Amino acid sequence: MVSRFFVAFVVLRGEGPLRLGVVASRKVGGAVARNRAKRLLREVFRLRRPGREVSADIVLVARGPIVQARYQDVEAAYLRNVGKFIEKIP
Repeated sequence: MVSRFFVAFVVLRGEGPLRLGVVASRKVGGAVARNRAKRLLREVFRLRRPGREVSADIVLVARGPIVQARYQDVEAAYLRNVGKFIEKIP
């Protein structure tokens, strides 16, 4: 799933907890910008975690525009892409 702020990869597994991986390359910016992007993505995941058990791995790859993004914009993009996909999982 591709968003303006990140690219998401979701891999369903047979069992186990929902896991998250966050990546930000140097294309995003310097160390401060990369760390901010990763913190932002982790926080969105933490607050918008599904209420039921889902066995999947999610990898979020930050993109350049996330550096200037507001939390609300990143959260909306996450819900539109990853959140919608996770809700469809039986």
